[in-house]
Amino acid sequence: MPSFRAIEPSPVPLYSQVRERLRERILDGTYGQDTRLPAESEIGAIFGVSRITVRQALGDLQNEGLIVKVPGKGSFVARSRPSQDLSRLEGFGEAMSRQGHRIVNRVVSHLDLPAPPAVAARLDLAPGALVTEIRRVRFLDHAPVSFEVSYLPLEVGRRLRRENLAERDIFLILESDYGIGLAHADIQIGAINADAALAAALSMAPGAALLRIERLTWSLDGAPLDFEYLYVRGEAFQYALRLPRHPHSIQGS
Repeated sequence: MPSFRAIEPSPVPLYSQVRERLRERILDGTYGQDTRLPAESEIGAIFGVSRITVRQALGDLQNEGLIVKVPGKGSFVARSRPSQDLSRLEGFGEAMSRQGHRIVNRVVSHLDLPAPPAVAARLDLAPGALVTEIRRVRFLDHAPVSFEVSYLPLEVGRRLRRENLAERDIFLILESDYGIGLAHADIQIGAINADAALAAALSMAPGAALLRIERLTWSLDGAPLDFEYLYVRGEAFQYALRLPRHPHSIQGS
């Protein structure tokens, strides 16, 4: 049993003090990923507090994503969520494979259709112009993590019908196979509640929270190339971004 700093007389509520003591042991690795925490009664005895106080502390840790509660088994330290660096333009599979994760895509549909007004505007096309729409569910280590809707100009989207989109990123195909250089992407991030279709695709409850990302990727010749809506399970995945104080300054390693 690891040692803990004692609870001290303080205006800070008892449950907050218990939460912080447990958090320290999780973050310093004393309790590693998937480790079962002591039972509520044991934690209460360690700190000399009631089970109600312990439950409040554990509830906060669960809401922060540091622990998960398994009915009938107790509380366990959560696994760290995979993350993708948004300051680097790369495909999801490319980023996750580099970190040792397995990515598989399920192509739901690959259609040519009139561009919705918002899509036509972002791709600089005439209203109603035909585009290729590709819908995919992305699986991270066998678990569904995102639902992605990609829109591309017809000449590119139709070529992609011949490709293995179940295992390859569109970005890699564009650059490596088609010789289309990618310059940068414009990204907007928001949040929505999953409707019935998204919930079914991502094996989650309707109404659950999702990250909603709009990404417009530009080619090196300055043309908008790929507009996407990405719906991501926030509890299973996270994005990271470094924000320099002075964007044009040289950053040290």
